[in-house]
Amino acid sequence: MSDDIDSSNSIDSSNSMTAELPVLTAADFASDQDVRWCPGCGDYSILAQMKKMLPSLGVPREKIVFISGIGCSSRFPYYMNTYGIHSIHGRAPAIATGLKTVRSDLKVWVITGDGDGLSIGGNHLMHAIRRNLDINIVMFNNRIYGLTKGQYSPTSPLGKVTKSTPAGSVDNPLHPLSIAIGCEGTFVARSIDVNIKHLGMVLKRAAEHRGTAFVEVYQNCNVFNDGAFSHATDRAVKADNVIELEHGKPLIFGKNRDKGIRLNGMDPEVVQLGKGVSEDDLLFHDEKSVEPSLAYFLTRLRHGDGFPEPIGVFRCVDRPLYDDEVNKQVEVAREKQGPGELQTLFNSGDTWTVT
Repeated sequence: MSDDIDSSNSIDSSNSMTAELPVLTAADFASDQDVRWCPGCGDYSILAQMKKMLPSLGVPREKIVFISGIGCSSRFPYYMNTYGIHSIHGRAPAIATGLKTVRSDLKVWVITGDGDGLSIGGNHLMHAIRRNLDINIVMFNNRIYGLTKGQYSPTSPLGKVTKSTPAGSVDNPLHPLSIAIGCEGTFVARSIDVNIKHLGMVLKRAAEHRGTAFVEVYQNCNVFNDGAFSHATDRAVKADNVIELEHGKPLIFGKNRDKGIRLNGMDPEVVQLGKGVSEDDLLFHDEKSVEPSLAYFLTRLRHGDGFPEPIGVFRCVDRPLYDDEVNKQVEVAREKQGPGELQTLFNSGDTWTVT
């Protein structure tokens, strides 16, 4: 977009209250750039649902910024008719922190991948989540390095044979949601690229959350890791392999919704309903729990361990915002010391002259 971003950190309330915003559609958020992902890539679905969801927020395009790092997912800002920054590998959360802190009126999205966000960017991702900056982070997880042609990534499973692990990976994989909950993320969720209705719902809830909203999307790379999530997308088996989380409701799944998860001591177990087991015996989901242990517990349920994998919102709680707290400190400093002047600061304290 050609309009310059206003350098002011405040919103003109008189204009925003009186000017009627134009009604936007998904097409308004599509840029004029050719989408350059491989045919059949799951990224297309995520892009489509993002464009479809954004008009419902009532936020003008000039108040939205997409920031990405490096990878297939990081082409995303080019395809959105909003402001965007295609930054450097793994550093998108750091750039988003700076932007959101000085421009609290902007809606900031970080688009990353499992390689970009969890390898070189792991440190930046972790600190953005723990600070509870008011941004949205969407991680495209395809469990592979796609842009660099099929090397194993931080989320690739043990034994994964790739170009960089011809004898099979011996690295213990990272689990994005476990990391996010471990950082006490205030909004943590998961969806699947082809489950478009669910994906749109999760993205909207993330956008409406005040604080860091972290969303993992299972995304199929049909060239270098096709079928990585077939257990969660194949119509013949997905009902037995996926459980949709609903706040306040028991953990029930299965094609006939006749299976559930309960605790046996401290261990989860899959049980059959109707055989001496009722819904009241099952574990109930509480996304509002301030204590993150239950949400973390849910991130540990793995298809490979005989459990259905949860999708939906794992945790959604309120906590003070990093950007709000920083700006309060700035205001206090201004009240005590005045607005300040850079040249005065540069020439204050211990200075010396080189001759």
